[in-house]
Amino acid sequence: MKFGIIPNTSKSESLEVLKKLIIKIKKYDHEFFIDEAIKKLSLNNDFFEDNRCILSTEQLIIKSDIIISIGGDGTMLNTAFETYKYNKPLAGLNIGKLGFLAEFDINNIDELFTAISNNDYEIHERIALEGEIISGEKTNLFAVNDIVIDKGPYPKMIKLSIEIDGNYVTTFTADGLILATPTGSTGYSLSTGGPVVSPKAGVITLSPISPHTLTMRHLVIPSEQKISIKVESSIPSVQINCDGQRVIPIDSPNLIRISKSEKKIKLIHIKKNNYFEILRRKLMWGIDLRND
Repeated sequence: MKFGIIPNTSKSESLEVLKKLIIKIKKYDHEFFIDEAIKKLSLNNDFFEDNRCILSTEQLIIKSDIIISIGGDGTMLNTAFETYKYNKPLAGLNIGKLGFLAEFDINNIDELFTAISNNDYEIHERIALEGEIISGEKTNLFAVNDIVIDKGPYPKMIKLSIEIDGNYVTTFTADGLILATPTGSTGYSLSTGGPVVSPKAGVITLSPISPHTLTMRHLVIPSEQKISIKVESSIPSVQINCDGQRVIPIDSPNLIRISKSEKKIKLIHIKKNNYFEILRRKLMWGIDLRND
């Protein structure tokens, strides 16, 4: 098995975690490649005896069977954006805070290699979103978690009109709108009061951000439906961000079309790890802090 390792080089602990990971990969007699970004952390370091294992991101993804992201959920989302078009499965090694997507850490990474050796793992496919900005220069969008339309740094709310499959839904003013996949339902959408959605559900959640009406509520629709959003604002521009990673300023008024991507994200999952157990552990469901 060949593993491609993409670390978050902005985290100082990435190098030490990477060293421990490589020791474990060698223990299980697997091959590995490291993203060339590691040079930012490993200059004057003789740990990597063979520089041939250090590749560009594209070459690393092409040559690897499984991609391991070292960082937090943000790193994993960014890595997913790099890997999705190559149809390669992804595993997350968490050194961040919550680590909801990143299922492993350096203390339990042996579970991954043992499961692979015993063929005791699954590859879960997660839906992603794609879209395009129609007015002005056309720009394509892609997100694993969510696509967010918001007012940006300006204090004024924006006006949003929604159509689904060509049918008018509503018009409202708000700070913005979150369009989330089931994977993204535990992210920004959750903080606005949106529902937690099982990753097995084929749906998209539309969550308004601070709407200027008490009657505007979260909306869950089948992922096969196509969404059109007209954005109008008294300010000359608003912004769209994908997974909180890629921010795009757009002119107002504008039209954005969003739908389910034909490509899915593949995540490595250990069979014994149940999604609801992860929810309980990460979100501390059922824990009464008054007992501490």
